[in-house]
Amino acid sequence: MTYVDGFVLAVPTVNREQYRQYAETVASTFKEHGALSVVECWGDDVPEGKVTSFPMAVKKNDDESVVFAWITWPSREARDAGMKRVMDDTRSQAAMNSMPFDGKRLIYGGFEMIVNA
Repeated sequence: MTYVDGFVLAVPTVNREQYRQYAETVASTFKEHGALSVVECWGDDVPEGKVTSFPMAVKKNDDESVVFAWITWPSREARDAGMKRVMDDTRSQAAMNSMPFDGKRLIYGGFEMIVNA
């Protein structure tokens, strides 16, 4: 059953192109290690909430934009094995040292897909 890793993060708006390049590099590494797809979306219509919202969740500053991203895998088992290979890959380690965002505010989690219409 398809498995999805989801991410929400805040990126300094001035770093949009730097983040796009970073995401392309990381995406190729994930796909090389078994991911089916990697999708990165730059926030365009992401309102502030009163109780909850994406901006509140990532503690977005005024000079930042929200990014919503996900990686699809063939299964949880493929994801676990692929993620280990990604984390062991020297390219990933180098990318983690040059992230154009505050990784402490990154929200992530793994999800079992239950509907894909």
